[in-house]
Amino acid sequence: MSASLNVVLLQSPGALTGVAERLSWLEAQLNGLAGCAPDLVILPELFQCGYNIGEALRDMAEPRHGAFAASVARLARAHGTAIIHGYAEREGGVIYNSALATGRDGRMIGHHRKLVLPPGFEGDHFAPGDGCTLFDLGMFRVAMLICYDVEFPEALRHVAMAGADLVVVPTALGAQWGIVAGKLVPTRAFENGVFVAYANHCGQENGLEYYGGSCLVAPDGRDLVRAGAQAGGVSATIDHAEVARAQARLPYHLDRARLPWVAPPG
Repeated sequence: MSASLNVVLLQSPGALTGVAERLSWLEAQLNGLAGCAPDLVILPELFQCGYNIGEALRDMAEPRHGAFAASVARLARAHGTAIIHGYAEREGGVIYNSALATGRDGRMIGHHRKLVLPPGFEGDHFAPGDGCTLFDLGMFRVAMLICYDVEFPEALRHVAMAGADLVVVPTALGAQWGIVAGKLVPTRAFENGVFVAYANHCGQENGLEYYGGSCLVAPDGRDLVRAGAQAGGVSATIDHAEVARAQARLPYHLDRARLPWVAPPG
């Protein structure tokens, strides 16, 4: 198993409309990565349909193994890379804000439903998820959170304590919340000693201005790569050994048990 991963964050333009245009943009970006040989490509929150589209969410929502997921699976096989994308998931009469991880063979390897829905339209359209799962990619244990989830230290601490080395966070961060991408995400990586990959939209979508600022942060809180305000891909290679080094240097997960209000494991 590989001890390193070449990770690409694809920062998509908010102006994309419709499934066909989104898939066309994704395919063009993947074609442009031909010399990069990515192991993992990460797309933003609700990439499949768009975030700020109002009632259209109900019509755009698809089952977990729907047509959009099948198209992403085809692209994953063709380019030999795992892909994580956000989408509106329909299960029966319920809609979730979800993220799907597709392996390089086109099979589903991971899935997450957004745990915490922020104030506003999300609570009117989506049901919350109820847990987190981890999956393997090379030597890495990978967890997914979505946007607002990462703003709660308990959420990232939970998946880190469960063994995550890399936490992937598709997001739809507005321009007024740049402190989340610039300050909070590196803090989450640092205080847990894990890699955090944060993939956002950019530009405008129906009047919503996105911040951009997609980033891949190392376990010591350093930016490995950070996008600006433009669409496209940024990439970096991550080394599994960095997680153990960071957690040995600052053993927060062990030392927090000394706090009088923290129950001991088990």
